[in-house]
Amino acid sequence: MSNDIITYFGKDRFAALAGIKLVEVKPGYAKANMEITDKHLNAVNIVQGGVTFTLADFAFAAASNSYGLVSLGINANISYFQPPRGKMLIAEAQEISATKKIANYNVDIYDEDKNVVARFTGMAYRKKDKLEFA
Repeated sequence: MSNDIITYFGKDRFAALAGIKLVEVKPGYAKANMEITDKHLNAVNIVQGGVTFTLADFAFAAASNSYGLVSLGINANISYFQPPRGKMLIAEAQEISATKKIANYNVDIYDEDKNVVARFTGMAYRKKDKLEFA
């Protein structure tokens, strides 16, 4: 099913516009990355916070939908620790708790040197609907 999830999230137009790629998915886990370009920088020449949030939110979405059920974010928070170095941002989302309806995730965002630059926490609501892969 992980290939189905990767293909499914390949249809995310905003993530594609930002240059985000989903590289790994397994139950309760997802990893995504993006190459940092000039379009991702703010006025002080560091990665704009919304870029980091978008990458983390995308990894969270893939991880929370990795069981094949439609899951929607109902709460999210991010803390920024330091600006990324290099040209790559990576986000790893991991499920930390789940019930039938609610699941919680941590997403660590790090740069190409494995420096943690931010942590995102997200809560998802799981619907009964299955993802449609067709």
